[in-house]
Order: sequence, then structure tokens, then C-alpha cells
Amino acid sequence: MLDIKFVRENPDIVKQNIKNKFQDSKLPLVDEAIELDKRNRAIKQEVEALRADRNKLSKQIGALMGQGKKDEAEQVKAQVKTQADRLDALSAEEKEVEEKLRKTMMVIPNIIDSSVPIGKDDSENVEIEKFGEPRVPDFEVPYHTDIMEKLNGIDLESARKVAGNGFYYLMGDIAVLHSSILAYARDFMVQRGFTYCIPPFMIRSDVVTGVMSFAEMDAMMYKIEGEDLYLIGTSEHSMIGKFIDTVNPEEKLPYTLTSYSPCFRKEKGAHGLEERGVYRIHQFEKQEMIVVCKPEESKEWFEKLWKNTVDLFRSLDIPVRTIECCSGDLADLKVKSIDVEAWSPRQKKYFEVGSCSNLGDAQARRLKIRVRGENGNYFAHTLNNTVVAPPRMLIAFLENNLNEDGSVNIPEALVPYIRKEKLTPDA
Repeated sequence: MLDIKFVRENPDIVKQNIKNKFQDSKLPLVDEAIELDKRNRAIKQEVEALRADRNKLSKQIGALMGQGKKDEAEQVKAQVKTQADRLDALSAEEKEVEEKLRKTMMVIPNIIDSSVPIGKDDSENVEIEKFGEPRVPDFEVPYHTDIMEKLNGIDLESARKVAGNGFYYLMGDIAVLHSSILAYARDFMVQRGFTYCIPPFMIRSDVVTGVMSFAEMDAMMYKIEGEDLYLIGTSEHSMIGKFIDTVNPEEKLPYTLTSYSPCFRKEKGAHGLEERGVYRIHQFEKQEMIVVCKPEESKEWFEKLWKNTVDLFRSLDIPVRTIECCSGDLADLKVKSIDVEAWSPRQKKYFEVGSCSNLGDAQARRLKIRVRGENGNYFAHTLNNTVVAPPRMLIAFLENNLNEDGSVNIPEALVPYIRKEKLTPDA
């Protein structure tokens, strides 16, 4: 959410930003917000003037009563009553105007970084850099669920009976591999100075609207019926929520946290063959990283965060590349975002396995996450990045470490966790 003062003083910049995001339908919101803000400030000025005048009149009433001028005192009392009625009406209007202004401001997109490429959607995202040499084996790589089934590692049919489409049972070595990857990712981030955390897996609505746009909320979140609780779509939601309505000493920043959680997402719509299996699902587990820092440090932390994911994937012999998200592919709260994509030998192309985002002070402004500095309080900057989400990571891992006989090599870094050097299909 933007600062209304910035919108008021820079309407053309805000409108151009909306155009750059190809959201022209939101252009009228800028003028609407400015008008609501104008009315809000006018109400406050009138309220302040009325209260000052009422104080003067109240003193007059006392003086007149002391002088025995009862009739004149009653006339002044009538004026006070009229002003009180006006104050009540203004207070009610003030609440209404402020709520309208808040809702309008929450729909206006955040200002994107000047380095973000302009484009309509993800088809216009820009490749930045490749890490590792993509390989295409001289044998056909099976679909990922076929690889898992040969290892007796997945049961989709039972999951459909129990929970429907978009769920799975992981079994045996694949389940152990899944947990091992999460444990390895946890230790990887702890060794880089991040504090490990397991957050609440449900959050209240004020946290939901603080960390994401209304559109994202509707598309992603599952609500608990009858309660003000939502299942988290990623641990970023509750991790950023941890700092709601806080004033943090500047000397304690940055906060660098890595968190584990299950994630729950609606994942609306139909998807192609390659997005079936465990690619696009309603429930999965993930290791996340978040940073709360001073504004001048957020660009530096952004670079560090996506590099952590690249380093982790490369340590497991998985080629990756980084993609700069264009303006039209950025969620409304994001200032800048880079996706990390892993190589798929089966598809002979890269696919998304993580996303790193700098949200500037948008989340902090919504959630009132402030920093106490020498010159007063200011809003922090927040960033987040996927360390690893094993369902998609499993696809990349299995395809890139698969042998022609159906066995799967275990990279050296992961051997201490899974305690095997190779996964082998049953004879």
C-alpha cells in the first residue's frame, strides 16, 4: 500500500505505474483516492475547529451562569448542542471516508522498481543467468509420477479417494527423500545465518490482507468456516504477520528467518499434462526465507536471497536459471521479483521452483511494521524467497538424477540425510 501523501503529490507517477502494469481499469482509483483524502482532511479540520469553538462556548456558559444571565447561557448551550450534533455526523462520515480510502489504497499497485522490464504477462519475463549445464540423457525420461511409482513412492489413487484431486500420498524412499530435502534446506539456511522458525499454519484476516492483494487472497486462500482464520498459502504470510503492529529497534535489524510449513492453495483452473501429478497441488510443504530490514538494505538482501536458492539447487546437481518478472507479472504489492527455474530433462526446458520478491514497505505499511530510528519511526522493508518446495523440487531432483535403469543418484550433500547413495526400484 502506498503512502497517501505520495499519491497526492505524485498522481502522474502512480498512474504511469498502473499503466506499466497493464491495469488501466485501476486508473480512476488514483483520483478517487485523492478526492477521498481531500474530504478526509477537510473533515478533520472542521472537527478540530468545532471542538476548539465548543471549548470556548463551554467556558462562556460557565461565565454567563456565574453572572446570572441564564437566558443567554441557554442560547449558548443550544449552539453547543448544534455543534455536538454536527460533530457526531462528521465522526460518522470520517469513519466511512477513511474506510473507503483504505480499501481504495489497498487496490492501487505498489510502485515497481525502475529496473523491472515492462511487459504484459509472464511470456515477457526476461532470462537473466543460467547456472549449471542442462543435460538431456540419451534415454527417455519418464513422467515424474511414473518415476515415483517405480520406486513405490506415490499413491495418487488413494489420495483422490480420501481428499480428491490435487493431493497425494508419498511413500517409502520418496517420502524420506521429501523430508530429507526439507531438512537439508533448513540446515543450509541456518548455516547462512538465518533463524529457523515453525510458524502458525492459520492466520487471521487482518494478516491476510496485510501480506497480499484481495485478488491473490481470493485466488489462493482457504477460509475456515465460521472463524476468522485462513490456511496459509506459504509461511511468508504468518512470518511477516509475526511483526504486525510492532516498533522494532533499528539496531536489531535485519531479521533473517527461515521457516518450514505446510501450504494450502486453491489452485483454480485446469492445467496441462506436465502440471499434473505433484506439480500443481492443493497441499505441499515448503522451506521459506524472509527478511525484515531497513529500506536502504533491501536491494542488497534481494540479491542475497535469490542466490541462496540457486546455491542450494546447484549443491544438489540441478541446473537452474533466473528470470526477471516483468511489470505485468508482478503481484500488486511487489517492487521487484526474480523466479528461479530448474531444468527439466523430460520437457527439455526450465520450470519455476521458487520466487524471490522485494515488497518494499507495502506489507509493513499495511501491518504497521515500524522501525525506531534516531530521527523517528519509519516503515521497514520486507522480502521473501522460496528456499525449496519439495513437490516441485522432487520433479527436478528425480529427472536430473535419474539413471536409465530407473535408479536415482543421491548427491553427496544429501547422503547424510537420506543415508543412501542411490534409490533403486524393486526388482
